[in-house]
Amino acid sequence: MVDPSTAKRLVRVIIDNLPKPVGARRPVHTLGIGVKGEFVASDVARTYCIAEHFNGKPVDASVRFSNGLGGPDRHDGWSDVRGMAVRFHLSDGLGSDLIATTLGEFFVRNVDDFFEFSEIAKLAPYQRESWWRKLGDLLQLKVPRRNPYPSETRSVDAGALQYADMHRFAQLGVFQVGLIGAPVSYARAPYHAVHTFWVTAPDGVRRPVRFSWQPVAGVCNTAPTDELRDDYLRAELKDRLRRWPARFMLMMMIGEAGDAFDDCTKPWPGTRTRIAMGTLTLTKVADDQEKDGERISFNPNRLAPGIDPSEDPILKARLGAYEASREMRGGCPFKWRPDNAK
Repeated sequence: MVDPSTAKRLVRVIIDNLPKPVGARRPVHTLGIGVKGEFVASDVARTYCIAEHFNGKPVDASVRFSNGLGGPDRHDGWSDVRGMAVRFHLSDGLGSDLIATTLGEFFVRNVDDFFEFSEIAKLAPYQRESWWRKLGDLLQLKVPRRNPYPSETRSVDAGALQYADMHRFAQLGVFQVGLIGAPVSYARAPYHAVHTFWVTAPDGVRRPVRFSWQPVAGVCNTAPTDELRDDYLRAELKDRLRRWPARFMLMMMIGEAGDAFDDCTKPWPGTRTRIAMGTLTLTKVADDQEKDGERISFNPNRLAPGIDPSEDPILKARLGAYEASREMRGGCPFKWRPDNAK
């Protein structure tokens, strides 16, 4: 965990680069929607992890879907990272959180990288790139810079690309951000918890794993020719859940020797074993959005016994940074388990 002053600085550099003030709200993933559901683990899950929500009994879950862009303006039709934060409500009154986004890998390795990225990838005027420059990018095997959206005048894209040109480790994450698109529904996107965690099996064996959520309805993005809409994802989800539940499969990838356990910028080989750990069934949009959408505070280090964080520097930094953000906006307090204080 980073010291409190560094944690506050992490949050501050994000706030300072927002297009508009957000007040007592999240500086990133500002706009979201809270949903209620239930998680049921698969029969095999308990053989890999002793955490309570993998024992096969139904567990209530609170979920918040969100747009990645910080700020009070809603741009659902823009290409943007989306978030899916899940709280498994356990029998002891506490919870275990899993925070995931549509980004498969992160773009910085540690706190120092993040501060450097924040200095370079600042909001700047965003203009349409000429056709000949796009052609030049293609000839150099680069992704051409996308055209700005009708109401988009400033962006961090140019700075992010500059940073990626300087640092190979950032290239995969920045490349994904540039091509990620806009989903037709929060329930039609895959979400990845990019960090490694260690899970303990009943026989005491500990395994390095990475989690992801896969939508049962399948992955589907809007088409580039679709008319842009600033606000459709909330209405679509409400309508979807009025008609039938939405489901996600929780997949767990098991790492092997030689994989990057403490670097969230590096992907694992696609040949790694994947285990279906259970099904999350979303049943309704939360009635109290202030309580179950805005004031609920997730933290990727809030973990049930049986799941431990890796030594990933970004994961460690998120503990303090999320708490600093929570304190700034008055969210629900972080309840720490002594048995996970390692």
